[in-house]
Amino acid sequence: MSVSVKPMPADTIHEGAAPGAEVLRPHAEDAFAGELAALAARDDRPRPPRWKLSPWAVATYLLGGTLSDGTVISPKYVGPRRIVEVAVTTLATDRALLLLGVPGTAKTWVSEHLAAAVSGDSTLLVQGTAGTPEEAIRYGWDYARLLAHGPSRDALVPSPVLRAMAEGRIARVEELTRIPADVQDALITVLSEKTLPIPELGEEVQAVRGFTLIATANDRDRGVNDLSSALRRRFNTVVLPLPESAEAEVAIVARRVDQIGRALDLPAATDGLAEIRRVVTVFRELRAGATSDGRTRLKSPSGTLSTAEAISVVTGGLALAAHFGDGVLRAGDIAAGLLGAVVRDPAADGVVFREYLETVVRERDDWQDFYRACREVTG
Repeated sequence: MSVSVKPMPADTIHEGAAPGAEVLRPHAEDAFAGELAALAARDDRPRPPRWKLSPWAVATYLLGGTLSDGTVISPKYVGPRRIVEVAVTTLATDRALLLLGVPGTAKTWVSEHLAAAVSGDSTLLVQGTAGTPEEAIRYGWDYARLLAHGPSRDALVPSPVLRAMAEGRIARVEELTRIPADVQDALITVLSEKTLPIPELGEEVQAVRGFTLIATANDRDRGVNDLSSALRRRFNTVVLPLPESAEAEVAIVARRVDQIGRALDLPAATDGLAEIRRVVTVFRELRAGATSDGRTRLKSPSGTLSTAEAISVVTGGLALAAHFGDGVLRAGDIAAGLLGAVVRDPAADGVVFREYLETVVRERDDWQDFYRACREVTG
């Protein structure tokens, strides 16, 4: 016997927003609704059950391109095309997808856009933490109704995973390895049997075609809550790498900062490309432990110095330039944010950064303003 789960009304999801108010960060399916509609209108390729787009169109949505009518689809992910194709193909099979990589490699971003393109809904989300309970993956109860009437369908509170199963959509689990191992294993039956038993009702929810799950985990979390071999077998793992080249990383940072900046009414990121290139260069050199020309070996700080952190540094710099400067991004606007990103351990990382400034930055003739700004904030 199976139990149906009613979808959550759309108005309850956004009930906290004032009528007509602009949300700070729209969901992917809202922010890029025009591109998704254009792709759907011109997508004549086969679509798996309940998919909004064909696998080809989903890949085009993520990687960008120009449609036959001239509509430009902006790239959401800059990286190897084959990685996106494997991820999309996995979702078209009966296997779940695990996006793995170091922090800041756009795992969450890719997960959200995949769900938006495939299901038209990226909100069926479980955020993994050390305190995530099993109810977040299975189901919970409305305790007032439970105490008044006992276990019933009305008292059942479905998790995002259960809702995705019942509606044939994609569920997302962020930071899977942060979730306690016994809670992780609640996914095994869901992914292998495509069913979720509800013993209290003597019923079960069987997954409708179109259901699958995307999980993310970073490979620096090894040893936190490693996946059991039984659970890992249920996933097809796709590793998202760091950007291959400095220019690719600069393009990613500039694009994301520009998107964030438009929502915050900040100056255009393209006006500060020189400073963006400096931030990316510093991050890449300290990550690699060597200068870009390979001539000087460097110590690496304890932090990850990810692309996401570079985006944060530049966004903060643009805000400083907009509110306390002339709107033009300069070295002084990014120095403090850069220091905060690099120096996580004040003792060890502080030494690493100061050595980098003196042995590398100081010797670059066209970086003298950057050197002075960084020395000012390091003291």
